[in-house]
Amino acid sequence: MKRLILLAACTLAVAACTDPEAERQKQEAAAAQEHARREVDAAAIGKQYDGAVAAADWERARIFGVALFDQYPDSDTAARIEPGFVEVKAKAEAARELRRMQALWSYNQVAVGKGVQRSAMIQGKERVDVDGSGAKVVQLVFRDHPQWKRHAYLVLQAGDFARACYRACQVKVGVDGAAPRAMAAHRPDTDEAIAMFIDDNRGLWRQARKAKVIEIEFPVQAGGTRSVVFETGGLDGGQMPGWD
Repeated sequence: MKRLILLAACTLAVAACTDPEAERQKQEAAAAQEHARREVDAAAIGKQYDGAVAAADWERARIFGVALFDQYPDSDTAARIEPGFVEVKAKAEAARELRRMQALWSYNQVAVGKGVQRSAMIQGKERVDVDGSGAKVVQLVFRDHPQWKRHAYLVLQAGDFARACYRACQVKVGVDGAAPRAMAAHRPDTDEAIAMFIDDNRGLWRQARKAKVIEIEFPVQAGGTRSVVFETGGLDGGQMPGWD
C-alpha cells in the first residue's frame, strides 16, 4: 500500500511539472516580476535625471539619460524622457564646450605701483611663426590698472611687430568668421617690441565678450602679416570689473 501511495504521489508531481499551462504561468509570473524590478530601477535613474534637468545641470542629465537608454531602453521612464533628450544632449554639449573655452583664459591680480593690476590672458589656438624661427605662442591680454588705465594688446614670444607701427598702424579683426574690420593699433617705441596695443581696447573687449572666435591679423618686422585665432567664448567679464 505504501508503495502504491508513493507511486501515485510521484506520478502527480511529474504531471504537475510537465503541465504546459502551469509552466507558462510560472514563466509569466517570473517575467512580470523581472519587468517590475527593471521598471523600479529605471525610475530611480529617471529621478536622478529629472533632478539634474531641474538644476540645469545638462552634462549630469545627459549621463543619467545615456545610462537609462543603455540599461533600460524599453522602460516606461525611457519612453517618458525620450522626446526631450535630444535637447538635453545639445545643451550638455554646449555646456562642455563653454567649460573648455573658459579654461583657455588665465586671470591675474597683483599689486603694482599704486594699485592692483588685473589681467585676462588667452593664448592663440595655433602657434604662429612670425620670424622664421618656428611657430610660437601669441597671446591676447586685457590689462587694467588704476594708474596706467586699460589696455588690450598682443604679445609675441619671439620676433617683432613691424617697426612702422611705432606711432600707428592697423590690425584686422574678424569675429566668428565674419569679414574682418580694421582697428587702429601701435607698438611701443623700442628696438624690440613684443607687444602690439589695440587702441580701441573697449571695442575689442566687447567683441571678445560676444564672440566665440576672434581672428587678428597683424604686421610683423619680418615682412607681411600673420594671423592668430583666439577662442574667446569663455571670457569671464566678472574678472575685469567695469569693462562690461
